[in-house]
Amino acid sequence: MNFTDPHAISAATAAFLASLVEFIEALTVVLAVGAMRGWRNALAGAAAALLLLASALAVLGPTAPLPAPPLRLAIGVLTLMFGLRWLRKAVLRAAGILPLHDETEAYRGARARLAPGRRTEPWHGWDGGALTAAFQVVLMEGIEVVFIVAAIGTAGRQTVPASIGAGAALATVLLLGAALHRPITAIPENALKFAVGVLMTAFGTFWAGEGLGATWPGGEWALPALTALWALLALALVLLVARRAPIPA
Repeated sequence: MNFTDPHAISAATAAFLASLVEFIEALTVVLAVGAMRGWRNALAGAAAALLLLASALAVLGPTAPLPAPPLRLAIGVLTLMFGLRWLRKAVLRAAGILPLHDETEAYRGARARLAPGRRTEPWHGWDGGALTAAFQVVLMEGIEVVFIVAAIGTAGRQTVPASIGAGAALATVLLLGAALHRPITAIPENALKFAVGVLMTAFGTFWAGEGLGATWPGGEWALPALTALWALLALALVLLVARRAPIPA
């Protein structure tokens, strides 16, 4: 990984932040499964999902040549839509329109869904409901991680930086989960989602422009400029939406 390449740095940062958000949300449910149904089932379900995700990355990740402009355009548009979806929710949360995501409440909700009264009959010593819950949440949250790493690897030839960022996020969450045994609330998750939305929107804009044949001023250094522009636009939207929001009765 070239630590002086702005594209590589941005790719690793985007993958790390997005993966951190997704894995924190997955950890919350896995912790609830472990507390309510036993750690054997929780860890087995999570490990099976991670193995499946790693296999998907191994298949989708390696892409040496730069894709043709039509494919680069398609990936750019998809990434732009993905980033705008994250950014829209982040702007609405920051403006007070949508409630902020609370991992403590998510943990309580997961525990309630896994109450002993809802336990299924064990199968050869395994709790199928607990296994499924842990597997499903890790798989669903991890699919977005796979998309980000695959998109960055395909369109930007940054598979290694993106994979390093995602791997670092997974290691961080695993270490914190093992040390704390409770939901991770100290990390400003909503601010991270805002940052991920900005980064992915900037990536999508950059790749879509290249797919259309545009030549960005400064080459790879246009990416940090696009990131700054999208961040300023998003912050301006937060202020605008907050001012127009209805005043609570």
